[in-house]
Amino acid sequence: MERTVTVVYDGHALYPDLPLDLEPNTRYLITIRDASSAPMDGDAWDVLESLAGTVEAPHDWASEHDHYLYGAPKRDRGVP
Repeated sequence: MERTVTVVYDGHALYPDLPLDLEPNTRYLITIRDASSAPMDGDAWDVLESLAGTVEAPHDWASEHDHYLYGAPKRDRGVP
């Protein structure tokens, strides 16, 4: 079972926003992420839009992707 639940931390304990149907005295693995850092609703396009413009890359990133990804020699296009 995998689900995403928002919680509030008061400095001592985590309090879920919704009731959880979990077995008492059972260990669970949780991942903690600030809810404001990632969209909770939406689809893949919303995620991509939130990441657009966040990657630092060389100006010729698209035209020389083989060079940056695989180490192929750069193409001589006469562009500085």
